[in-house]
Amino acid sequence: PGGHYRPPHCFARYKSAILVAYRNQEKYLRHLLYYIHPFLQRQQLSYTVYLIQQVGTGSFNRAKLLNVGVREAMKDEEWDCLVLHDVDVVPENDYNLYICDEYYPKHMASAMDKFQYTLPYKSYFGGVSALTPEHYMKMNGFPNTYWGDGGENDDIATRIHLAGMKIVRTSPHLGRYRVMDYNEETEIQEPWRRPPSRHNTRKTWKADGMNTLQFRLLSRTKHPLYTKITVD
Repeated sequence: PGGHYRPPHCFARYKSAILVAYRNQEKYLRHLLYYIHPFLQRQQLSYTVYLIQQVGTGSFNRAKLLNVGVREAMKDEEWDCLVLHDVDVVPENDYNLYICDEYYPKHMASAMDKFQYTLPYKSYFGGVSALTPEHYMKMNGFPNTYWGDGGENDDIATRIHLAGMKIVRTSPHLGRYRVMDYNEETEIQEPWRRPPSRHNTRKTWKADGMNTLQFRLLSRTKHPLYTKITVD
């Protein structure tokens, strides 16, 4: 219930919140829930899956939704780890543990089939990442001002460095992910390009993030496999 689980026969060493920014992607969501619950249970984690849904028809704002998810999830539990998860990717290797690195933000999706199991570029931080609440607050969370697709991952990677941290990555043989409904033909016609950065992160990171987060919480409901947080 509510996407919450704890191992019945042992005390879980780690508590992880799985945060998924979402809008109208039910097919992807069904696939993700089907794979992710058994995967996390085999790792004997205590966890909750949160779905943060944006209402309306305006541009999607993944980064701000994840800020909202962190704020709301921290009301439930003192989580050891915040796992920020795209809805359309599923892990391939059980040994890719959904726990945080003690010292630095961890990029988990280091080898996605969409990019031929390599990083598309050096500072890439998309797909799935894991940060402790301390890491998240130290970098002032994610930017609230990225509407539409792309760009925010580079901003986040820059924030991590500006906050005096670095990115650690899950090794590529463990951090393998499949991107759902991936169409190889479009990739050949339109090679994936790094989105242009629209912000001067060095100037804006301290003034755009968790400390300036504003939203309207419309509902918070427990579904059989996830807790749904709906916001405007």
